[in-house]
Amino acid sequence: KRNRAITARRQHLKSVMLQIAATELEKEESRRESEKQNYLSEHCPPLHIPGSMSEVQVPGGQPPTHSPTQELCKQLHAKIDAAEEEKYDMEVKVQKSSKELEDMNQKLFDLRGKFKRPPLRRVRMSADAMLKALLGSKHKVCMDLRANLKQVKKEDTEKERDLRDVGDWRKNIEEKSGMEGRKKMFESES
Repeated sequence: KRNRAITARRQHLKSVMLQIAATELEKEESRRESEKQNYLSEHCPPLHIPGSMSEVQVPGGQPPTHSPTQELCKQLHAKIDAAEEEKYDMEVKVQKSSKELEDMNQKLFDLRGKFKRPPLRRVRMSADAMLKALLGSKHKVCMDLRANLKQVKKEDTEKERDLRDVGDWRKNIEEKSGMEGRKKMFESES
């Protein structure tokens, strides 16, 4: 019974949240539409185009030399020309900067190519020789660490002697294999 109440509550909350979200989406959509209308009204004023040449009134009764439509077209062409010039200038700047970038990359590649890194080899040097090479005449400390070590002689233990005396393990296996080997084993134990 409790689980049903919890799931019913969840479903109710979910539906309420969906309703709120739907209203918020509608508000957002209407706000965007109003912003779009405001932007268009600011940047694109409505055009007033007369329907024919007879509607154009010129003082003095003479025929008009240019209609408002032609004037509008001239203005639009002038704006298009300005935009095209700006576009061309931008393209030239981009081409110039990309060419400079390619040149710099080529110079960088050439510089890397001239100075090849040699493969490093291991050099066996004592600590004294290394310090002498690095410090030169200032080097006075002796770094011969092996000279200060004590010599320790290892004593042979019985186990090691037995292993040494056994020799090759294969010979042992061959001797113990078969009935004769087992017989020798029993004889040696008793």
